[in-house]
Amino acid sequence: MTADTVLFIDYATTVKLLSVPDAMAACEDVFRMHARNAVKWSVPPSQKLDVGAPFHNHWHVKTVILEDEPIAGVRLYSYYDDGVRNTVGRLDCARYIVLADAKTAQPLCILDEHWTYAIRSAAAAMLALKWLGPKAPKTLGLVGVGTMGENCLRCLTHIYRFEEIVCTSRRPETREAFAAKWSKKLGIPVRPLASIEDVVRASDVAIGGTTRTDIVSREPWVKTGATFVSLARREMDPAGWARFDKVVIDDWDCNMTVRDFKDMIESGQFDRTRLHADIGQVVAGLKAGRERDDERILIHTTGMVSHDIGIAWRIYRQARAQGLGIPLPTAVAQAQFGPRD
Repeated sequence: MTADTVLFIDYATTVKLLSVPDAMAACEDVFRMHARNAVKWSVPPSQKLDVGAPFHNHWHVKTVILEDEPIAGVRLYSYYDDGVRNTVGRLDCARYIVLADAKTAQPLCILDEHWTYAIRSAAAAMLALKWLGPKAPKTLGLVGVGTMGENCLRCLTHIYRFEEIVCTSRRPETREAFAAKWSKKLGIPVRPLASIEDVVRASDVAIGGTTRTDIVSREPWVKTGATFVSLARREMDPAGWARFDKVVIDDWDCNMTVRDFKDMIESGQFDRTRLHADIGQVVAGLKAGRERDDERILIHTTGMVSHDIGIAWRIYRQARAQGLGIPLPTAVAQAQFGPRD
């Protein structure tokens, strides 16, 4: 792009240009960048505006530079949450990424990130199973069958061939509909269960991906040789973290910005000396992945803006190459309309 234009990439174009394997590959590339210390964060890493009644607005802004590309990106999103209606995963909340050339700060792109965020959150966690999951798991367990659960399943079909899937959710109708849909799609049994404990106990790979704020699953439920993936908040009881054979997270500093994680550390339930590795260290071969079939492993991710920017950069380059997106005029292009003395 020239200084005259910024490329706007709409939601439909992001869906067209980013497949599930593409998202997983981009996340893997970014994890390797983290292992090389080639990622620069903003300070503080996240800026938030959380406003209660009558607005119930939540705004978050995050910024990062990927030095190897080099590309700079800002991610901003907002959602509404009054305790009854939460728009965080819906298409009618604001989600945008702005990309700029890291060497010049020249703006390049504005990208709608509804699809990229939805699949990134799953892809960054699921790809870690290539190193930390069981070799040949038979049963997948999904605790939560919303957007996150579906996207995790989309990713996992590119890694494993399960013999069965068990799932649960708060409402019987949602888990039953999920089971019917994916059993037909995958051609394997998908069984809806009422109990979270039953799902986790049955699973070789268990995924905790709910929107709950209370403790969801507990360590004694995770069987020998299984991997549990926690995608948010307290999907796994903090009291049980230290009893896993290995605990691997996406990034310590990012997680320390999350109240529930920080509370766990400050209460003494877990500490950095008991952490096996960051995912990037495992992906890059700096730390071991699964070493024994009987290991019980916990993977926990809070999500990193570096993945969002890495994926957006990949899409932007494809859009440019294929002539997709909408060029928007910049101030440079419209300088003749500027203020006059």
